[in-house]
Amino acid sequence: MAGVVLSLLLTLLGLLLVTFVIGRVMPIDPVLKVVGERATPAQYEAARQAMGLDKPILVQFVAYVGDVLRGDFGRSISTGHPVAEDLRRVFPATLELASIGTLIGVLIGVPLGVIAAARRGGWIDQVARVVALIGYSMPIFWLGLMGLLVFYGILGWVGGPGRQDIIYDGMVPNVTGLVLVDSLIAGDWGAFRDAFSHIILPASLLGYFSLAYISRMTRSFMLEQLSAEYITTARVKGLSERRVVWGHALRNIAVPLVTVIALSFGGLLEGSVLTEIIFSWPGIGSYITKTLLAGDMNAVLGGTVVVGVCFIALNALSDLLYKLLDPRSR
Repeated sequence: MAGVVLSLLLTLLGLLLVTFVIGRVMPIDPVLKVVGERATPAQYEAARQAMGLDKPILVQFVAYVGDVLRGDFGRSISTGHPVAEDLRRVFPATLELASIGTLIGVLIGVPLGVIAAARRGGWIDQVARVVALIGYSMPIFWLGLMGLLVFYGILGWVGGPGRQDIIYDGMVPNVTGLVLVDSLIAGDWGAFRDAFSHIILPASLLGYFSLAYISRMTRSFMLEQLSAEYITTARVKGLSERRVVWGHALRNIAVPLVTVIALSFGGLLEGSVLTEIIFSWPGIGSYITKTLLAGDMNAVLGGTVVVGVCFIALNALSDLLYKLLDPRSR
């Protein structure tokens, strides 16, 4: 246990070191962003000292680590609010979107991969491989635009860009930051239906990319298991094919499958930038993009640290699930 904790701490320290270096090598002067181009040299130097940039680089790094551990990422130049406050506002939107996308990917991708492996070379296997290929190669921005055009613009089956229609904006009390959950807590079914109509299309697109990855990896894991000797033995004993595939082979790929799902979820958390921009989704991806274009490094580094911490937490959760699913790793 102590080794796991030490590994997590070293990983976090490495993450903070990387973000600190990025903040120092970017061709953006943080002092100039604060004081403006018309500031006098005296004002510039005073601001530089107030920000601690006149101190040795090692002292700056220690102070940076201390601030991050206290949840202090500085103040955003773009919004004028503390970065931590902005992140608490935008992160739940990305979390909700990525969670539903991953859920779609798991519920469809795992069974599809299992059936494709069990019926290798059949039409289901061919369909699964084509679906995975398209999912890997199709640009998300094109799918997003086509989805909006067809399902929102022409058919009117889903809501438009944003998390809610303007009539419901601010009507549901903010408890968790997850609009679907908050509307259920408030018992506002109209707001829930509206939020669901807005999230289902971008979540389905992310779920499709997650599905492509998960189904492909599930098929690969299952093919390896179905050629193992214990599977042959189970078939010789007269067990049904359903029990052999779903009861024996699938159970033995649970451990690597956990890693695949965790990586897919983490990838959606940090890789949904284009989806959020196309659908005007107020998540952490669009927040980092907008602040980067504005040269707001406090916000960019704060968002990067949060995403990195999510990956570290997902890896720790995967290790915990390993021990629950595989007693040999305890």
